[in-house]
Amino acid sequence: MILNNLIKRTLTGILIVVFILGGIWLHPITFAVVGFVIMVATLIEFYNLISVIGLVSDRIAGVTLGIIIYLLSLAIAADLVSRKFFLIVIPVVLLFFVIELYRTRDNPFANLANTLLGVIYISLPLALMPFSAFDHSGTFSPLLLIGFFILLWIYDSAAYLIGSSFGRHRLFEKISPKKSWEGAIGGIMIAMIAGWILSEWLTIFSEIEWIILAALISLFATFGDLFESLLKREAGVKDSGSVMPGHGGFLDRFDGFLFAFPAAFLFQQFFG
Repeated sequence: MILNNLIKRTLTGILIVVFILGGIWLHPITFAVVGFVIMVATLIEFYNLISVIGLVSDRIAGVTLGIIIYLLSLAIAADLVSRKFFLIVIPVVLLFFVIELYRTRDNPFANLANTLLGVIYISLPLALMPFSAFDHSGTFSPLLLIGFFILLWIYDSAAYLIGSSFGRHRLFEKISPKKSWEGAIGGIMIAMIAGWILSEWLTIFSEIEWIILAALISLFATFGDLFESLLKREAGVKDSGSVMPGHGGFLDRFDGFLFAFPAAFLFQQFFG
């Protein structure tokens, strides 16, 4: 049984890596599809989770707004439309407020807050992907994203293996009792070594910058993981979904991304 689960988890992990890295690297269209799929699937799982908790939201409105933000970001980053088109988001958001006036649902403000929380938590970090993958002239160069996902996965894997083998001191026991300080610190150190090695291949940053970026990714990914663990704990579920055998749902796989990538993007803007 354990061997079957390990095989299932390994095969699913390989498919995830091929889908993400292959899609990001291959072509701007496949890149756009990868981000779109992650964003929609993760948003749906988030709204499903908070509904289990008992919180009201308008998932159709939230997913629609997320799609609009992502597609606008993609078009602007690729230099297909002017940046001023992003102002379209403002009247769209205000439209949701107006629509709420005509609903008969209880707790309208909670509905709006929970709906917009999903957009802020998931859509905005994912909307940064196009801006990191296209330069100011619209040229496609997704090197930061390639390096980011490699470092994120190395940190996750190293933290899990080290924590499982040597973890004794709980990192945040009331939220995620399986995570340990040993796993987190060991994972960060391994990711920093990987960042140093990666600098020989991806020269968009210097060696020291890749090492610092690896530490930032690891730190913020930990908080992203803990936040999603808090959501699942409130909902009383083990995984956010079951679409990825052995890995749970999209939110389980990209929880660290949602906190870590904005930090990596800011690092790119200042040092890239």
